[in-house]
Amino acid sequence: MTTTGAHQDAAAMAARGWWWWGRRRSAVLDVGLAVVSALECGLEGVGFADKAGLPVPVGVLFGLIVGSALLVRRRWPIAVVLVSIAVTPAEMGYLMGIVGLYSLAASEVPRRITAALAGMSTVAVFVVTVVRVRQDVAQADVGQPDFDPSGWYVPTVSVFMTLGLNAPPVLFGLYIGARRRLMESLRERADSLEQELSLLADRAEQRAQWARQEERTRIAREMHDVVAHRVSLMVVHAAALQAVALKDPQKAVKNAALVGDMGRQALTELREMLGVLREDAAPAVASPVPLAAVGRAAAAAAEAASEDGPCLDALEDLVEQSRLAGAVVELMVLGEVRGYAAEVERTAYRVVQEALTNVHKHAAGAKVVVRLAHRDAEVAMQVENGPSDAAATDAHLPSGGNGLVGMRERVSRLGGVFVSGPTDVGGFRVSAVLPVGERVA
Repeated sequence: MTTTGAHQDAAAMAARGWWWWGRRRSAVLDVGLAVVSALECGLEGVGFADKAGLPVPVGVLFGLIVGSALLVRRRWPIAVVLVSIAVTPAEMGYLMGIVGLYSLAASEVPRRITAALAGMSTVAVFVVTVVRVRQDVAQADVGQPDFDPSGWYVPTVSVFMTLGLNAPPVLFGLYIGARRRLMESLRERADSLEQELSLLADRAEQRAQWARQEERTRIAREMHDVVAHRVSLMVVHAAALQAVALKDPQKAVKNAALVGDMGRQALTELREMLGVLREDAAPAVASPVPLAAVGRAAAAAAEAASEDGPCLDALEDLVEQSRLAGAVVELMVLGEVRGYAAEVERTAYRVVQEALTNVHKHAAGAKVVVRLAHRDAEVAMQVENGPSDAAATDAHLPSGGNGLVGMRERVSRLGGVFVSGPTDVGGFRVSAVLPVGERVA
């Protein structure tokens, strides 16, 4: 897992060495508050020394020490509040009490502890305020005999003064603490969303890479099916042309015409395929295409390429081309002839085409039987050849070893079954069964 921004900030703050302060201005603020509180308590220590019968320097020193407790308000807010409660009877540390309650309410201290300490501080301030107000009222009675406050005056004034001192810092601290926790939660969510977006971007890149690889495989398979068969037949006819050129000029001319026709057909099909690829690639040249659109472009290219693909109606012409190349090919059609989806017919045609190409490559002069069976929910095709004729001229066609792999991929993509292997008599058999789904009228 990658380090989030919050972790990096925490590491950076720890590396600065500012004790428990995260930023320099926080340290400056706390030091300033501690100095002001110490001066306040030092001045109030003069009156405390007079009332307690202590030397004035002792009272001032005590006030300075007590007031400096604000220096640790961020690290130990409970200690600051306890100190302020302890010195409340001495009537000193008003700033320390207010800031201490705020720091306690804004910190991560459990709420029950915050409520208990805030209640203790409120009671202490209320008791001291009641005593002080009674003293003031008593002095007013001595100076003004006509002044006669009712019984509600002292508690009412004490309650208002106590709430005025303690309620605002507690409420404001609770608000700041809740806001701080909300900001931290939002920051953590932003970090987690950033990580999720990074993972999604990686997955999108992987899907785009997979789509590009699938498109390359599809293009290679299409080009293999289009070019390999016709070029194989051209090589076979060229070999036959070389063999009969001097013996039978008319047959040589016929074979030469066939080579030319097959070459033109191969070029036409190759040009159509490259035209589809250029049309799909044209928008990419004009403006960058997002990686997520690669899969859609690949699917569109496959769909566009499939519109003009071969179908089972051209199977007779395919077999005739192999016959013209000198192979003995028998075509057997079983069942009621009907139309299927374009992808099913194209796949069946390509399987037969590739099987015949393999016969020309590896079994020159062998007898071939092509069977096509139309069934209720499927169409089956089988191309079986016998052993190679030793007397036949071998055209020495190269083989890349991808023909059977391509046929298996095509059939499996449609949910069909593909089987290939040698026969007992030394030949080879290729069988495939394709589910047809809905029929096409």
